[in-house]
Amino acid sequence: MKTDARHALLGFLRSEAAGGVILMGVAALALAIANSPLAAFYFHTLHLPLGPLPVLEWINDGLMALFFLLVGLEIKREMMGGQLASWAQRALPGIAAAGGMVVPAVVYLLLQRGDGQAPHGWAIPAATDIAFALGVITLLGSRVPVSLKIFLTALAIIDDLGAVLIIAFFYAGDLNVWALAGAGLATMGLFALNRLSVARLWLYLIIGAVLWLCMLQSGIHATLAGVILALFIPVRAKGGAQVLERLEHGLAPWVSFLIVPLFGFANAGVALSGVGLSEIASPIPLGVGLGLFLGKQIGVFGSAWLAIRLGLAQLPFGANWRQLYGTAVLCGIGFTMSLFIGLLAFGDPAQQDLTKIGVLAGSIASAGLGWIVLSAAAKRE
Repeated sequence: MKTDARHALLGFLRSEAAGGVILMGVAALALAIANSPLAAFYFHTLHLPLGPLPVLEWINDGLMALFFLLVGLEIKREMMGGQLASWAQRALPGIAAAGGMVVPAVVYLLLQRGDGQAPHGWAIPAATDIAFALGVITLLGSRVPVSLKIFLTALAIIDDLGAVLIIAFFYAGDLNVWALAGAGLATMGLFALNRLSVARLWLYLIIGAVLWLCMLQSGIHATLAGVILALFIPVRAKGGAQVLERLEHGLAPWVSFLIVPLFGFANAGVALSGVGLSEIASPIPLGVGLGLFLGKQIGVFGSAWLAIRLGLAQLPFGANWRQLYGTAVLCGIGFTMSLFIGLLAFGDPAQQDLTKIGVLAGSIASAGLGWIVLSAAAKRE
């Protein structure tokens, strides 16, 4: 009996759904604690100083750099020889991802009513949480064609690339020239290692740590150091060593089962006492929630439908329009990246809390409707 339970646990942890399910659980736990007698301890612990940074900033600026490193590695692998290796493979997810970033931003901006700071959050509903969305679609099992899982993965990866570019260009602070110069030197060092086809990962990681320290002081968000580092990790080094694959496989479990859940736990907690209908219906949470729930499905499905009708792409093999629509709805799950962009967009804790409410509402609604549509489509088939 114990052996069966152990095998079941190992099977779950190896599944694509595991990371998303754990993320859902810790988000719910954070929300419960933030509205319990433990709330004061929860918020106090997150703001405790730990060396040069508080605990929360170590999570958001430090550990999340490893999340962005993994994102960068996945993007590079898929572009070099995976699901995004050719223009034909990139067409449908690329067009759908573009629509899925533009339309939510427009929905968000249309709902802002003259608040000088609120429009700064336009990019919050533009990103899809790959772990959360894949967790939901994987739990549906064989009821969803494999081609749609590939489409969703490719779309989310392109989406992540777009989010990284948005953070780099639109959410930078006051720039520190000397820190940027140090980051430039570190980047040159990574370039030299890549050109020399060096296989020793520790050399890349040491220079990557220096790059992160420089970026932390530069005014450009420190987590982008992870993406820059990923660009210079060679797919293969001298002697045929698979450097990128080795780092990605070593990093993935830590990111999926520790870093992303820890980020979710630290940032999903919002005290709901005193939050009424007027606060929920205020421009920021309404814009974020409807941007994710309506904007994403309209943008993703609408642009995919148009691309297929115009002959620019094909409907994923074995899938029908209802299933494609259900997958587009799931793209409105924007948990991790949306929360992250929200923290960059607003310095005011009250606005950050309103953002969290919108992200949670939009993501939960998208997950629920996506599940219903895909389940109904499978039964109809």
